[in-house]
Amino acid sequence: MLTKLRNLRPGLSQSEQRVADLVLKQPQWVIDASIAMLAKKAAVSQPTVIRFCRSMELNGYLDFRLKLAQTLAAESAPGVPYVHGDVKATDRPADIVSKVFDRAAGTLMRVGKALDIRAMDGAIKTLTKASRVEFYGLGNSSVVAQDAQYKFFRLGLPAIYFSDSHMNNLSAPLLAKGDVVVAISASGRTRELCRSAKLAHSAGAIVIAITIPRSPLSGIADITLNAEVEEDPDIYSPMTSRIVHLTIIDALAVGVALARGPKWVSKLEKSKDELRVSRLPR
Repeated sequence: MLTKLRNLRPGLSQSEQRVADLVLKQPQWVIDASIAMLAKKAAVSQPTVIRFCRSMELNGYLDFRLKLAQTLAAESAPGVPYVHGDVKATDRPADIVSKVFDRAAGTLMRVGKALDIRAMDGAIKTLTKASRVEFYGLGNSSVVAQDAQYKFFRLGLPAIYFSDSHMNNLSAPLLAKGDVVVAISASGRTRELCRSAKLAHSAGAIVIAITIPRSPLSGIADITLNAEVEEDPDIYSPMTSRIVHLTIIDALAVGVALARGPKWVSKLEKSKDELRVSRLPR
């Protein structure tokens, strides 16, 4: 829920942002606060707090406090690590390793639990029947798109990845019904990626987005696999989101492999046999 709030914050009004900032800074205090107490501390009116709750797609302040309490309880539960402090310049290697690994593990568990299984099922069925699959990803997401192309190519699907957004835009209008585009973006706001997804959708292809909900990209997609990830702002390259996206791709690939049946598993084994020949003996 806190990750969702961080993603929503830029689109809130200034008064609602003050409420959001207070919730993000003192979530434990908010759980025990009345609506009047929260409104006073955030220097807003009580109706503003109600509007804030509606912006969070909740039924009211009580519902908001309940969801917030559930979030904090889940994040402090055994087996679900959560890093409240980001990596600092003074951290030792042991601290860095602990924080980065704990954040990645905790994020994977939270996103996995929140993933819409019906959307995953729809994406797997769509990919299994696809005549052609194109993977779009720019910047850091390009690594995920390239990895996806490799995985699905080995499953016997005509899978394409272009490293250039202009090539995406040239290819997208040539797609047709039965073709699928998987668009990957941590923000869901990359202009060129959204343009490519729109072109593919207009051409008749089904667009599957791996991104955050309520983003421009999710608005274009036929199926959205929500990946709300909180990134460490002190890390120059987004890391946790990339790990989450790679894991979602892995889950899709496993689902498609199982859906395609035993004959494709045997073909995959033959492909692995060829790879073994290229490796040096132990």
